[in-house]
Amino acid sequence: MDHFTPYKLPELPYDFNALEPVISAEIMQLHYSKHHQAYVNNLNAAMEKSMGAEVSGDIATVVALQPAIRFNGGGHINHSIFWTNLAPVGKGGGDAPGGVLSQALQHEFGSLEAFVEKFNALTLAIQGSGWGWLGLNKATGRLAIATCANQDPLSTQGLIPLLGIDVWEHAYYLQYQNLRAEYLKNIWKIVNWKNVEQRYELAKQ
Repeated sequence: MDHFTPYKLPELPYDFNALEPVISAEIMQLHYSKHHQAYVNNLNAAMEKSMGAEVSGDIATVVALQPAIRFNGGGHINHSIFWTNLAPVGKGGGDAPGGVLSQALQHEFGSLEAFVEKFNALTLAIQGSGWGWLGLNKATGRLAIATCANQDPLSTQGLIPLLGIDVWEHAYYLQYQNLRAEYLKNIWKIVNWKNVEQRYELAKQ
């Protein structure tokens, strides 16, 4: 068996307080240091068990561990994208998208404003916990808005993730309480469109 290399928490590209007032330092610290770290820890534990079970031929255990790997692996993937999709105001946060991404958004949705409106409406409607996504359908070359329940990664819907917005309560409740719509309205002030553009260009290759 190849030695398992544990997954690690990626470095946060800004300070905990850098996204204020949109997202408080307290939320960022809890979200990154506790929630994301827990997904990483639980993913590593499940992967270790799964690999051990595979070696011993215990297929039942391998199968039983798949939901934990999907949930925690999804949590790790989703949050690793989310942190880079955001940036402080004055350092890219909220700056309008440019280049080919801007053209693609206009082509698919009519305008950036129309995209945000549609994205927010679909993401607001998620029952319970989940994520709103802008993804690329590689087969058609078109952009698409999608929502995922819990920590399911966007790849489960056949789309390449470009921009993800976390609407689990731990992402906003301490600050916005039950006002998910207010959080969704404000988060566009710190979206790092440059990062989304880079992801789009890579995904198209």
